[in-house]
Amino acid sequence: MLETTIAGSLPKPSWLAKPLMLWAPWQLEGDRLAEGKIDATVLSIKEQEDAGIDIVSDGEQARQHFVHGFLVGLDGIDFDKKVVMGIRKDRYKAEVPSVTGPIRRRGPVHSAEARAARVHTRRKLKFTLPGPMTIVDTIADNHYGDKVKMAMAFAEALNEEARELEKLGVDVIQFDEPAFNVYMDEVRDWGIVALERAAQGVTCKTAVHICYGYGIKANIDWKATLGSEWRQYELTFPVIARSKIGGVSLECANSHVPLDLMKLLEDKDVLAGAIDVANERIETPEDVAANIRAALKFVPANRLYPCTNCGMAPLARDVAMGKLKSLAAGAAIVRRELA
Repeated sequence: MLETTIAGSLPKPSWLAKPLMLWAPWQLEGDRLAEGKIDATVLSIKEQEDAGIDIVSDGEQARQHFVHGFLVGLDGIDFDKKVVMGIRKDRYKAEVPSVTGPIRRRGPVHSAEARAARVHTRRKLKFTLPGPMTIVDTIADNHYGDKVKMAMAFAEALNEEARELEKLGVDVIQFDEPAFNVYMDEVRDWGIVALERAAQGVTCKTAVHICYGYGIKANIDWKATLGSEWRQYELTFPVIARSKIGGVSLECANSHVPLDLMKLLEDKDVLAGAIDVANERIETPEDVAANIRAALKFVPANRLYPCTNCGMAPLARDVAMGKLKSLAAGAAIVRRELA
């Protein structure tokens, strides 16, 4: 009950990648980089265990970015043909690779870190993959000429990867779809279909992560324009409730999301963000407990998983670890209250 988990990324050690930034350049090369990625994955697992997190993850230590870390394992993508484009409805600019041919998975993309994580923990293991709609929004298309066709091609590649991760012992596969909070009509029309294709045949728990973005200036500035109530979930949750996806990871802490919108998810698991990733303040356990109690008004305890709002890659490591310790301690407070 009230098992804690994280949304996705954790800060990387400074010996692996430059700290305090997204898209952080690697500090190692070649075989040393491959070894360093696995070492950082194991370290991330142990730090989550020490913090008291119940469902641990690889912390996305082997990926430079949550989308492009998967794309490097696919044919049809040219990282030498990068362009600067607006993503998330031009909320901010990013340098992205180009699709130049049919999308195909060359082979296992994340098996090495998933296998290392599984070997080094007895706790439940979650692994994150980018969702098809968000990939389409984070890459330049010079081949398909049709977003839906391209999304379905990515969905097929994601499905191959997800099935393999499940065979390696992953307990929860989460697809990250921040684009679901931006293109709500497209979610209804084709985004959820592509997501279900990505999860097709996966029998372990599944979830989709939909947030308002990392704690970077562009996202913080965008949230300041959304008014006193952030109601984007109101449009996407009913669509997800009718889908085969098992749960939803959403942003709750220090936000203007009306929490009663969680009722729209019906019988889905809810990974409720109880930790704000957009500042360096370390919440107290009681702060976390208050967030969990608020969510419990709309979701039963057996379907509620206290979580972080989003990934924490841009934060300092000590801040991220402090937040995780408070997440675990806050959940423990509420468990005792419910016992």
